[in-house]
Amino acid sequence: MNTELPTEAMKPVPPHPPLTDYYDTPERQRYVIDLFNKTAKHYNTIEALFLNGGLLYRRSSLRLAGLRKGMKVLDVAVGTGAVARGAVRIVGESGRVFGVDPSPGMLGEARRVFGGPLTRGVAERLPFATDSFDFVTMGIALRHVSDLAATFSEYLRVLRPGGTLWILESHVPTSRLGHAMTRFVWAKLIPGMTLLSTRSRDAKLLMDFYWDTVDQCVPPKTIVDTIENVGFEQPKYKVVVPGAFCEYSGRKALTGA
Repeated sequence: MNTELPTEAMKPVPPHPPLTDYYDTPERQRYVIDLFNKTAKHYNTIEALFLNGGLLYRRSSLRLAGLRKGMKVLDVAVGTGAVARGAVRIVGESGRVFGVDPSPGMLGEARRVFGGPLTRGVAERLPFATDSFDFVTMGIALRHVSDLAATFSEYLRVLRPGGTLWILESHVPTSRLGHAMTRFVWAKLIPGMTLLSTRSRDAKLLMDFYWDTVDQCVPPKTIVDTIENVGFEQPKYKVVVPGAFCEYSGRKALTGA
């Protein structure tokens, strides 16, 4: 399989500055994978704190983004299979959904509910051939890659001409009041609720880390510009739930990249 990045490498675009309160810079990827391994068994409990709103939204929005019966889908950072399970319902028996994730713990949780192919791997170096998929998805995980440019270049590579990229991410309002309210919920309320419901300090740490990656993430314009700079057409960004979710999307040219 071809797993090489494009020959014309772009300047790296980290999703956020190093969060040295959590890890030493060279240990970022190891820290993130270890944290998700430790908390994988609690992830569905955390989703339930939000009444599975994120889960339901992921499923309903895939069809609106253009996913159709018979398509071949790659769900990057498959996690517990939230996006992948929704995709399976849409593509039907004539389609196929693949999942990839760097965390063995999360892959183990996904295998409980998802019967499609699962592979261990990172977004920046996908273990799939060029022009393999009609649709590439990623749900609430973009902040955990090391390089947006490398990640989007890989998404472009594995998509077939005319294929669609769809990413669901967390959203922080730019207004002072909106940011303060979002910070209270995500930095205070949710980590506390997580600790109470799971009795796991690792799970609480995951949600503390979650907020800091969201709060320190590069602005949406940087993400959209990077999607466009690697070669995607029609790069878009929209807020779907203020203080909760936003979407990024793009399309690979029909003539190929």
